[in-house]
Amino acid sequence: MEFPKGLHYTKDHEWVRIEGDIAVVGITDYAQDSLGDIVFVELPQLGTEINIHDILGTVESVKAVSEIYSPISGAVDQINETLNTEPAIINKDPYGEGWIAKLTLKDVSELNQLMNADQYEAFVKEEA
Repeated sequence: MEFPKGLHYTKDHEWVRIEGDIAVVGITDYAQDSLGDIVFVELPQLGTEINIHDILGTVESVKAVSEIYSPISGAVDQINETLNTEPAIINKDPYGEGWIAKLTLKDVSELNQLMNADQYEAFVKEEA
């Protein structure tokens, strides 16, 4: 199980990486592993204003459909269109090519509500 440093994590198993004023969002290695083979991703609409904890989209696997909650507030600036035809990229590379959306940051202080890699790893171990 991977817990990359430098990312911020939620208790719902989303991650966010800050790149300037852009927040890149995806689901964690733990989440994709729990879901199994991902077969469909519902992406947010470009330009949508999202508040922290709002539903950003859904991920459908052979086991279940799970909602993706936004770890941060912002406007949807970019979506990973590749997931429309290759949703399993999330299984192969959840922290890289498997990102879901990029948001223009609204309030960087919201990051204080999220966990760092060590805190998230401890949270996952408790949950297991």
